[in-house]
Amino acid sequence: MAIASINPATGETLRTFEPYSEAEIERRLEKAFCTFKEYRRMPLAPRAARMLRAAEILEREKDRFGRLITAEMGKLVKSARDEVVKCAWACRYYAESAERLLADERVETNASLSFIRYEPLGPVLAVMPWNFPFWQVFRFAAPALMAGNVGLLKHASNVPQCALAIEEIFHRAGFPEGAFQTLLITAAQVPRVLQDPRIAAATLTGSEPAGSQVAAEAGRQIKKTVLELGGSDPFIVMPSADLEKVVATAVQARTINNGQSCIAAKRFIIAEAIAGEFERRFVKAMEALKVGDPMDEATALGPLATPQILEGLDEQVRRSVAAGARLLTGGRRLDRPGNYYAPTVLADVPETAPAFSEELFGPVAVLFRARDAAEAIRLANATTFGLGASVWTNDPDERDRCIDEIEAGMVFVNGMVASDPRLPFGGVKRSGYGRELGAYGIREFVNIKTVWIG
Repeated sequence: MAIASINPATGETLRTFEPYSEAEIERRLEKAFCTFKEYRRMPLAPRAARMLRAAEILEREKDRFGRLITAEMGKLVKSARDEVVKCAWACRYYAESAERLLADERVETNASLSFIRYEPLGPVLAVMPWNFPFWQVFRFAAPALMAGNVGLLKHASNVPQCALAIEEIFHRAGFPEGAFQTLLITAAQVPRVLQDPRIAAATLTGSEPAGSQVAAEAGRQIKKTVLELGGSDPFIVMPSADLEKVVATAVQARTINNGQSCIAAKRFIIAEAIAGEFERRFVKAMEALKVGDPMDEATALGPLATPQILEGLDEQVRRSVAAGARLLTGGRRLDRPGNYYAPTVLADVPETAPAFSEELFGPVAVLFRARDAAEAIRLANATTFGLGASVWTNDPDERDRCIDEIEAGMVFVNGMVASDPRLPFGGVKRSGYGRELGAYGIREFVNIKTVWIG
């Protein structure tokens, strides 16, 4: 079965690729393994120099890479360029910070000397999604390569050109040939790669089912994994918040990446006292969004990545309305070529509706009302997910209570949830485990070695 690159704005097939043969997979695995044995000994300074060159390539060619991202998965072209620049930021951060983050840590014991050393594990398999086809890869690759590991990328099947472009960037930056390789393989071939004894660990960003399958196989092989899975992030608004600022941010938080982001705000929990006004303003702002060609700089909302995502989202909305949810706007596919869905707002969603408990991966917002902070927190936690949460309040007690009681890997107060190379990123509950980015991210795929000298 061919791996196809299809423009989601038009349905046009751009390029097709045959999955790698067993012989090619074997060649790349062996290359990764052999490269690691030498690359792990490369001092940090030349690693950093190469990572800085990767950053320079990304910044210099952001327009080319941005248009490639948009062509393959439909992201607004401005957002795609921003994504490429953010990848450069991650490269620079780890190039400049790795020495500090990986330095030996002395511990006072009864030994003459005792310390902790961070050493690379080996080749790491990265199973990555299509929604941020550059950023999701670089936030793994930059810390992993700086730590001395090598990477093998199994990217989503709809972004093969992005996958090959990333491999090209690291090669042009001067990394050894086997330090970062793309595997053009199907999902069915992933277990065979994960079972290979030369693979030391795996990381996956994607759906619950995909994460569960990779974790199960890795568990059988006793291999370390990091999982960043789905989210149904709450966006809590209390009466003390600046409503004008909140509404503008709420629209952005729901429609970022055409609504296809695990950390997008999806459940808007509004204090009863301001719920009516928030609803009126929010619906008006969602209806004002310009939907269209993602290559057009004036477009505010582009297509969904695949016809399957479009169909799934439409079914979730229709079932939710049938279950009793109130449709305030949208709720339909747009009659035009491509995978377009109208900006949609649901309210009064019963617990039996898909929109209450399932992740909605598209421009569909769900509104809830809360009597007070306690009920807002209860609603925020009424999900199997626990990735991020955004809280809007100027009351110190409400702020502190939300920080303490919301079950999520990240809580942002008076700001939209976002990733930052300097801060750890990840979730709890069914949103996964482990952390990317920050100091914790670079230490996920290392041997934390205790050294004791008598």
